[in-house]
Amino acid sequence: MAVDSPSRTTTSWDSWFHLTQRGTTNGREVRGGLVTFFTMAYIVILNPLIMGTAQDVDKKFIGGPTVISSIAAVTAATALVAGLLTIAMGVFGRFPVALAAGLGINGVVAFGLAPHMTWADAMGLIVLEGILILILVVTGFRTAVFHAVPEQLKYAIGVGIGLFITIIGFVDAGVTRTGIPLITFGNNGALRGWPAFTFVFGLLLTAVLVAKKVRGAILIGIVSTTVLAIIIEAIAHVGPQNGPDGKVVNPNGWSLNVPKLPDSITATPDFSSMGHVSLFGGFSAIGAVAAGLAVFSLMLSDFFDTMGTVFGLANEGEILDEDGSVPHFEGILVVDSVGAIAGGLAGTSSNTSYIESASGVGDGARTGVASLATGALFLVAMFFSPLVTIVPHEAATPALIIVGFLMMTQIRHIDFTDYEIGIPAFLTMVLMPFTYSITNGIGAGFVTYCLIKAANGKAREVPALLWVVSAAFVVYFAYDPITQLLHVG
Repeated sequence: MAVDSPSRTTTSWDSWFHLTQRGTTNGREVRGGLVTFFTMAYIVILNPLIMGTAQDVDKKFIGGPTVISSIAAVTAATALVAGLLTIAMGVFGRFPVALAAGLGINGVVAFGLAPHMTWADAMGLIVLEGILILILVVTGFRTAVFHAVPEQLKYAIGVGIGLFITIIGFVDAGVTRTGIPLITFGNNGALRGWPAFTFVFGLLLTAVLVAKKVRGAILIGIVSTTVLAIIIEAIAHVGPQNGPDGKVVNPNGWSLNVPKLPDSITATPDFSSMGHVSLFGGFSAIGAVAAGLAVFSLMLSDFFDTMGTVFGLANEGEILDEDGSVPHFEGILVVDSVGAIAGGLAGTSSNTSYIESASGVGDGARTGVASLATGALFLVAMFFSPLVTIVPHEAATPALIIVGFLMMTQIRHIDFTDYEIGIPAFLTMVLMPFTYSITNGIGAGFVTYCLIKAANGKAREVPALLWVVSAAFVVYFAYDPITQLLHVG
């Protein structure tokens, strides 16, 4: 057979991934997949710094007895799950989007759930919400709700999550601190010390690289800033901000781990964070109603994220069908739903589709072949967990700020001159960072939208499903008064 003769395998490959149909090639797809990986590879560093450093109600870390061992374990699990899910998205979703531990949701799990229950209990709630979302996908309910939500509110959710991520970044870097007044700038009104300088350097460098559209700008920013931090620590001996007991002993020290070179840059992956799940333990820890609301909140956060991301990518890459629908949408949603379950089982928090995949789409990715390339690189990354232990918060948090900006750009799709949509969108966006809750923002936006429409005599314009979801949010917001009434009764 001639070399250039299409074999049955080649034809099947092309047919399955729609390469010819979408006007692309394997080479172009692999290049796009590489770009996506280098754009979002920071999550292999960032997720462990969030999940691996938090303690549960028993003051235990999720991946080991110490913060260092915990970070290493979460790093390996983060890369493994991201790799497998992204490959699954390529094969079954046939779409150029990568999955990894969701920013925002991991913060909610680490700082909102874990302090009130064990890690196994918290991961059990993640698995439950993933199962529920999978059921909603299989029954077609998730797709129906997606179509019921006004498009501009979908964009507002993305913007709000971006603002939420941004404030987390500033707080973790020590740029904003709580006190009197409520939020203060730096240490006593000023940025002091080498760690603050490191953060500013990292933020400006990453901003310039992103503005110049350098491939892998965020990863380059993290690595470059970490190198600077190592040099500074070696010369200045800054030391940690907190002592062994967790109390602040050096206000101008490194806020998390001290940047020092490890003995080795590679290691056998440690999967000790995986498999610790108590499916219904959270219900015993905080009560059935509170646990149910927590699952509901996580589900709502996951529920809309992927649908908005996928629609945006399909629109940008001109992959939409003639009727405006996303090809293989159900397959995409199934894989994403499994991502929540897999993240809970692995101890990495819920995994979801990443908007950073837009970088690969922008570079030409149009099919699931790009996801195969991205997933393969994630699997390789899990053998380099020691590198994560040297990355200080001050080097990682600039990435959060820049990702927040990228998500903020969606605000251009919202018409604020139309108050019926502008006010709900505004509340959706601002309540996420101001209340440290994605769910609060989504709920406020939905409820306000329905209320304003009804007040203007346009209640019939609101889809029935949106009324149902908004009613559920009313119950969520009125949780304390309802439980008090039940207690009194």
